[in-house]
Amino acid sequence: MEASLRSAAFGDGVPPPDPFVVPASPRGRLLAAIGLGARGRYAAAATLLNGLRAGEDAVIASLAASTLASHRRQLGGHAAALVLDGEALALVLSEPRGEPDPDGLDAEGARADALLGLAADNLGRGRLTAARRLLARAGAHTGDWRTATRAGWVSAEIELAGNTSAAGIAPAEMALETALVRSSARHVVKSQLVLGVTIRNAGTAGWDHAKALVERARESAEKSEFNSLLWVAWRVSADFSAGHADEYRFRGAEVLHAVLRHADPCGRRLARESPWVPR
Repeated sequence: MEASLRSAAFGDGVPPPDPFVVPASPRGRLLAAIGLGARGRYAAAATLLNGLRAGEDAVIASLAASTLASHRRQLGGHAAALVLDGEALALVLSEPRGEPDPDGLDAEGARADALLGLAADNLGRGRLTAARRLLARAGAHTGDWRTATRAGWVSAEIELAGNTSAAGIAPAEMALETALVRSSARHVVKSQLVLGVTIRNAGTAGWDHAKALVERARESAEKSEFNSLLWVAWRVSADFSAGHADEYRFRGAEVLHAVLRHADPCGRRLARESPWVPR
């Protein structure tokens, strides 16, 4: 079961995890929660993650807190995510390296996840200096493909927020290349979206390439039911297709509505209060 859950979380995304099946091992529950969150099943994921946060394995507890933080952030809850990422970092600050995991589900990966999460949390709250500092700290721990990919996203997003989008193209391209080598469907989709938006905002000659990246991301997200990314992909697509903008925003709103129906009460409240999530 763990192999299929790892594939759903970090591979081709098939098959999706069953929200009604609870894996026996803590690592299996973590992988299931990651896969559920990718599909917008935030309530089912939160149930698993909150149980893991209270567990005895500090690394798994830290990864669970970071994962829950990312789900809160995806619904615009940067302040709530900040608390969870702080918890995640505190749990593994003094943990030995231990046995490495191919997807970064180890002590080093947990430290990177927490620091990258804190950088993204600060970015979402407009604290670019703090975000850059935390990204730099995370660099010492991003030794696996997954955390390297995430670092590329955060780096590009910081440049976007700082109106220096051209400087974000290289890290966004690195993230996509890394995700493609690993053949991680979900990470490829997110990387395509980040790169497409970065190219567009940079104002360089590459509009058609950026549009193609976003369209491929949307099609892949729809195929794999990555609803946490699909509603965003529809809205980004609207910016590239003036003639279909209203239709695409409506499609995004439909997916977001479905996501919120499967969110826990905290997630729904954060989305309702967030300026980042459309009404």
